[in-house]
Amino acid sequence: MFSRDSWQEIFQTIKKNKLRTFLSGFTVSLGIFIFIILLGFGNGLTNSFNEFFVDDATNTFFIFPGKTSIPHKGFKANRFIQFKNDDLTDIQQNFRFYLEYISPRLFRNANVIYKNKSNSYSFRGIAPSHQFAEKTIIMKGRYINEEDIKNKTKYAVIGRLVEKDLFGNESALGKYININNTAYKVTGVFQDEGGDNEERNIFVPYTTIQLAEKNNDKIDQIILAFKPELGYAGAMVFEEKLTTFLKEKHHIAKDDENGIFIRNIADNLNDNQQFATVLKIIVSFVGIGTLIAGVIGISNIMVFVVKERTKELGVRKALGATPFSIIAMILQESVFITIIAGYVGLFGGILVLNFIGVSLENYFIKDPYIDMGTAIFSTILLILCGAFAGYVPAKKAANIKPIVALRDE
Repeated sequence: MFSRDSWQEIFQTIKKNKLRTFLSGFTVSLGIFIFIILLGFGNGLTNSFNEFFVDDATNTFFIFPGKTSIPHKGFKANRFIQFKNDDLTDIQQNFRFYLEYISPRLFRNANVIYKNKSNSYSFRGIAPSHQFAEKTIIMKGRYINEEDIKNKTKYAVIGRLVEKDLFGNESALGKYININNTAYKVTGVFQDEGGDNEERNIFVPYTTIQLAEKNNDKIDQIILAFKPELGYAGAMVFEEKLTTFLKEKHHIAKDDENGIFIRNIADNLNDNQQFATVLKIIVSFVGIGTLIAGVIGISNIMVFVVKERTKELGVRKALGATPFSIIAMILQESVFITIIAGYVGLFGGILVLNFIGVSLENYFIKDPYIDMGTAIFSTILLILCGAFAGYVPAKKAANIKPIVALRDE
């Protein structure tokens, strides 16, 4: 029940003990403030990990040929493995259940010329599905398509910074660039969240490069994506079966770790996410420790407050005050201070996180934030702890005999 006299008494007590009240509130406010900031930084770290490690599709395998280290089936060690077009066909035929798409990749470097400008760039022979593996975003025109692969067209899709370097403010679409003394028509311009290095690449049909190189069928790397519904466990099974298949096809010993390399993005992502989670747990643990320190601080202050008011409480009991009324009075003051200070710390922490924004990206903290539900829950929890901190000494004071309280020095 609301009691005007009780609230007047609380405000009078606060007014008479400004320093004590400030210290009580500051301890609580600082605890929740630091907790909010640390938890926000933990979420910012998670954002950074997601940006750095999820630039490419997460359901992809990157398959690299290597050099054998063990003799096998009459083949000597130190044999270089060469992927070819039939590897693509065999994987598609044998792993339909797992496969979402597949693309070869050929790596080349070239001097690229447009009018009186030239520069050296990396250009890659790819298939249309390469766009999904790299999460390439087409800004202008179109990407390489199946007709380009079939007809071995001399079309090129260039990165945003290639267009900027060679064309300036001029649009590159429909223009011809000279790559290693061969003219390619620009059919598209792309951007990539991977950064400047990715946007200085040029993509052409892989069959066009093979045609220019004596019409061979060699490829440098295979990129494939498994169906997302397989999940992490399914991806591990697919990787194991695919490794076994390729080793048998290329006559590589089962225990030869150097013949073929498969980089499983799902596996890497899982490891990175676990690491980010551990960092977040550590940060949260420190934040919770700060909250506990705040609770301990207000507990100590409330013990001092009750001790200081022992005689007053003795007089109240002598005049007929019940133990419940004494406990309620002390609890009301404790909870009131904790609520005000807690929400000051809460909104202060949220404002600081919003103010920081992207300014800490260089320290791998991107867009730090805290879920509002978590923030409110932690503040309510601190308020409950503050109430408990006030209850323990209040309960002790309520049980003291008036004659003993009045003799207290």
